[in-house]
Amino acid sequence: MAYVLNRADLEPLLLGGCFFGSGGGGTVVSARSLVSHFEKGAYYPADHVRVVTVDEATEGESVMVAYMGAPEAIDSAAYPIGPVMAVENVLKRLASQGRKLTYVVPPESGALGFTVACLVAAKLGLAVVDGDGAGRAVPSLPMLTFAARHVDPRPAFLVSQDGLSVELDVTPRKGSGGDRQHQEDVSVIVEQMMRPIVAAPEFNEFGGLAMWVMTPQTLHHALPITGTLSRALDFGRALLLGELRRADDVVKYLQQRSHLRALPLFETGVIDSAKVDTTGGFDLGTVVIRAAQGHGAEAPTATVLYQNESLLAWSSRASHPLCMAPDSIAYFFDVGPDDQGQAVASNGDLLNPDGSINPAFKDRPVTVLGLAANPLLRVPNGLILDSFMAQVTTLGYRGPYVPVEVLMSAKGGV
Repeated sequence: MAYVLNRADLEPLLLGGCFFGSGGGGTVVSARSLVSHFEKGAYYPADHVRVVTVDEATEGESVMVAYMGAPEAIDSAAYPIGPVMAVENVLKRLASQGRKLTYVVPPESGALGFTVACLVAAKLGLAVVDGDGAGRAVPSLPMLTFAARHVDPRPAFLVSQDGLSVELDVTPRKGSGGDRQHQEDVSVIVEQMMRPIVAAPEFNEFGGLAMWVMTPQTLHHALPITGTLSRALDFGRALLLGELRRADDVVKYLQQRSHLRALPLFETGVIDSAKVDTTGGFDLGTVVIRAAQGHGAEAPTATVLYQNESLLAWSSRASHPLCMAPDSIAYFFDVGPDDQGQAVASNGDLLNPDGSINPAFKDRPVTVLGLAANPLLRVPNGLILDSFMAQVTTLGYRGPYVPVEVLMSAKGGV
C-alpha cells in the first residue's frame, strides 16, 4: 500500500539502508548530508515523497536512478544534482515520444540508494517504487535484476555534479532493442564505459545515473525483489527505538520480521585496522576485526575485503571463507543502555579521509554478520551470480560460490 515519507523518515531509512547495503551503497555521512538540505524551498518544491508498490506503479513509466562512483567522493554532495539532471534528461526524451515518466526506482539497498531515489522523486514530483535490483548494494550493473531480466538500457544518462551530461548508447546488431543476449552484454559494456568516465577529472569520481526505463509491465518483471525500502525503514526505526542493541537482537529481528537469515561470521571484536584506496570510481580496501576477549596477543582476526561493497570475509583460523558475495556482509556495533552511538556503518563510514579509523567506531564491540542473499542472486550460471563471482575472484578467491549458511556449518569453521 502506498504511503508518504517525510524528512524525519529519511534518517531511519538511510540507517536501515546502510545495514542492508553489505558495507556499500553509499555512506551514512553522504546520505545525511543530502537529507540535511531536504526542505521545501528554492530547490525542493516539497518536503515529502510518495512510495508505491510495484503493483501500484501503473500510471506511467519508471526509471532507475542512482549515484555511481566512489563513496568517499560522494560525501561532498549537498544536493543530488547529477541524478536529478539525469532523470530530467529521461523525462524530456520520453515526453518527446509522447510518454510519461511517473516513478523512480532505487538501484540497490543502501543508505544512498534509497535516499537519492527519494530526493530525486521529491524534486521532480515523482513517486518512488518500493523495491530494488538486488536487496543489497552491488559494485556493478550486471549484478542487478534489471540487467538479468534483459531490460533495454537505452536511454542511459550519466551526469556530473557540475551538469556535464553523457548519453551512453550501445546500438544492437539486430532489431530496435536487440535480443536477450544483447541486453546482458550491454549491461557489462555500459559498466565498462561508465567507470572511466566517472574517474575523469570532470566527474570527480562520481556522477548521477539514470537508465533502464520501464513500462508498468516491464517493471513488474524486472523488479522481483520488492518491499526492500520498507524493510530498511522498519529496521532503522527499530534501531532508533532502541530495540536492536546487540547482534543477537538483529539476528532474531531479521528472522521474525524480515524472514531473512543472518549469521554471526566471527565473534564480537573491535576494528584492528582498515585501509582504502580510491581509484576508478571505487573504494578498494580491507577492514580487519580482532577478537576482543580471552585471546591475548595472538587474538584471531577476521578480514573483510571490499570494492565499495563488502564481497569476501576470511578468518585467520579457518581455511575457507566466512562469507562471499552475493551474500551480504554487515557490521553491527553494540549499543549500551545509555549509549547513543551509531550501530551500523558502511566501509566508507569506518575511515576518516586520512585513512585513520573513525573515532565513532574505534574500540567499540562489533559483530560481522552474514546475510543470505535473495535466491534470485544465487541462480547457478546466471548473469548476477557469475558477475559477483568474477568480482570475488579479483579479491583472491578461486573456488565456487558457497552459500554463507553452508560455509558457517562446515566442519573446522569458526
